[in-house]
Amino acid sequence: MTGPRRIGLTGGIGSGKSTVARMLARRGAHVIDTDAIARALTQPGGMALPAIEARFGSEMIGSDGALDRARMRALVFAQPPAKQQLEAILHPLIAQETQRQALAADPAQPVVFDVPLLVETGARWRRQVDRVLVVDCSEATQQARVQARSGWPPTQVTQVIRQQASRAARRAAADAVIVNDDLDLAELETEVDALWTLGFFGVPALARL
Repeated sequence: MTGPRRIGLTGGIGSGKSTVARMLARRGAHVIDTDAIARALTQPGGMALPAIEARFGSEMIGSDGALDRARMRALVFAQPPAKQQLEAILHPLIAQETQRQALAADPAQPVVFDVPLLVETGARWRRQVDRVLVVDCSEATQQARVQARSGWPPTQVTQVIRQQASRAARRAAADAVIVNDDLDLAELETEVDALWTLGFFGVPALARL
């Protein structure tokens, strides 16, 4: 295949996936962040809020008019069917906005879909991308990073990790893997540069901004 590619970017919580996405954007990729889309849908006035309130009750809407993410997180951990019901509301809206943003991309740009749960969704995302890039790290690294940035207790981080695909499953789905355990930002930049210049994204190297 020649020309810019559609890349699925994924990784477990705390892997550094979002940092890699920012690096790719600086190199000229058109990055579509599905987590950011989900957050916009659940902010005050967000398109998903009426359906969420109708299904889960007004107590799921905070005093600021946004989804009470902590309360919803606790619910979906305690009641797996609630997770499926929430996804049934969010996923069609996320898909619609993802498609809109993809169509708005410059045809000369690679499109990078930043999808935390790409592997968990099965073949649906795999059919939409040409290649999958996984940012991987150990569970110990995930624990340390998430606790440092969010202040969550270790048990809560473990709950999130257990709900995500295993490292083995993500790596099995990957066309390329960046192992981001002990890399500093400069070393991570070097890993991203290597993939970019080798043509993984289907474009020649662009000047770093």
